[in-house]
Amino acid sequence: MSKSPMIVAFGEMLIDFVPDVAGVSLADSYAFIKAPGGAPANVACAIAKLGGSAAFIGKVGDDEFGHMLANLLKKNGVNSDGICFDNDARTALAFVTLKTDGQREFMFYRNPSADMLLKESELKLDLIKQARIFHYGSISLISEPCKSAHMAAMKAAKQAGVLLSYDPNVRLPLWPSPDAARDGIKSIWNQADFVKVSDDEVEFLTKGDPQKDDVVMSLWNDNFKLLIVTDGPNGCRYYTKKFKGKVKGFQVKTVDTTGAGDSFVGSFLQAVANDTNIFDDETKLQDALLFSNACGAISTTQKGAIPSLPDKAQAEKLIKEGK
Repeated sequence: MSKSPMIVAFGEMLIDFVPDVAGVSLADSYAFIKAPGGAPANVACAIAKLGGSAAFIGKVGDDEFGHMLANLLKKNGVNSDGICFDNDARTALAFVTLKTDGQREFMFYRNPSADMLLKESELKLDLIKQARIFHYGSISLISEPCKSAHMAAMKAAKQAGVLLSYDPNVRLPLWPSPDAARDGIKSIWNQADFVKVSDDEVEFLTKGDPQKDDVVMSLWNDNFKLLIVTDGPNGCRYYTKKFKGKVKGFQVKTVDTTGAGDSFVGSFLQAVANDTNIFDDETKLQDALLFSNACGAISTTQKGAIPSLPDKAQAEKLIKEGK
């Protein structure tokens, strides 16, 4: 493990089944490629791939897929001490439809899946308290007992002075209704130190135009150190107490956008963990976001979230070519 400060990612890890051909419905897909996924696990792998120190906390089934995922984390250099195995429930599965532009739709098999059954008593709190950053999404808020475990983990992190990072990762099919999703996602909104949302998520959460600053700023909270809005290939926008701006993206040949946001987040968290003054230094922030944009772009150039995560050299090369 490297000496850089640890980042703990909390939440779901699952198997995505991605069709071998884009632009075909699930019904018409002939074959599927098995791709490990789950946003928090992707983020942990992204950090490790860039040479950072990452741990994952979550639950998988005591089945072949669950053990495959746990081993994959280890193989990618992620600390897996916080993984639990459920004897009764299976590891979650998601079937992903790829449109011709690499965008996707999801169909989930979770009724219930192991990740939903993580209990507060199973949390490795000592792992969380050692972290510089605790990162989570909103899928772990959907049902009990995982929701209570999520809240307890956040509380332990906050009390230990750990920075809280939130990427809601809206997945509407998993929530009872769009309103339930909005309420659930916003229920922990104000507790984060920094939040990353996509332009689509801004539109969903505010019902407004995500390109308008006042719409984005309706999501701002004074507890935040930073709010980031990602705009896909167009880069990202950033908002802090002192400054705001945008950082350009990169044009690449997109195959599969799955995991692009996680690649971006992992890269950015790594920068924050190494220098928490980044929130007060606009030049440092812009440099980190440009690097994160490059990481996000590269991850869209092949199928699957974890296999497509870039290393430092790949991102630096893309930035150099972009100039």
